[in-house]
Amino acid sequence: MRVTAIVLAAGKGERFDAAVPKLLVRIGGKPLIAWSLRQLQRHRGVGDIIVVSSPFIAARLERLVRASRFTKVRSIVFGGERRQDSVLQGLGAVGRESGIVLVHDGARPFVSHGMVTSVLSAAAKHGAAVVGVPVKATIKESKGAGPVVKRTLDRSRLWEIQTPQAFRKAVLERAFQRFGKVAVTDDAGLVEKLGVAVRIVPGRYSNIKVTTREDAQFARALVREGAV
Repeated sequence: MRVTAIVLAAGKGERFDAAVPKLLVRIGGKPLIAWSLRQLQRHRGVGDIIVVSSPFIAARLERLVRASRFTKVRSIVFGGERRQDSVLQGLGAVGRESGIVLVHDGARPFVSHGMVTSVLSAAAKHGAAVVGVPVKATIKESKGAGPVVKRTLDRSRLWEIQTPQAFRKAVLERAFQRFGKVAVTDDAGLVEKLGVAVRIVPGRYSNIKVTTREDAQFARALVREGAV
């Protein structure tokens, strides 16, 4: 089945607090978003790429795509108010010939070839799959305005979910049709509401999402140390 990757670059980056748009901040000599675009460009399993952008950086992304020869990028579309609205905009640009949709955050620069391969394979077989890593910290559920601890969750059953996430296109479309107005924090959240089992495939702790300036410094350190 043909695979289309949707790369999200429409976030406002309000927590990043920098003069340069977050997706264009340089990490190891390259704009942040270029890292994941390069990995998807090189992956033989990915047929084409849709970039979902904010109007403010779309022209600069177009220049980056041309200069870097990211030939798999078939279009750049504008995102919506929420993350899931942006995914829906990207989904609308996916061609009929694609049977699998892979969604990835442009702010996760260190996605690996193996992660993409694994999540695509699991999605093709089971319908839906996400990349994740076991939670290392102790997680407590709170209550009240204080707040105070309600209970300690069983860490052995908890996963930190990352991107990429991959789905059969028909499954993701059906999830948006039925539950698209429900606020969720990732696309798998909508698919779960359909009753579709979402498989977890191993990610890496280095597959960080750059949200703050401190995250960017950490990403640069990983590059310097050759950890990615």
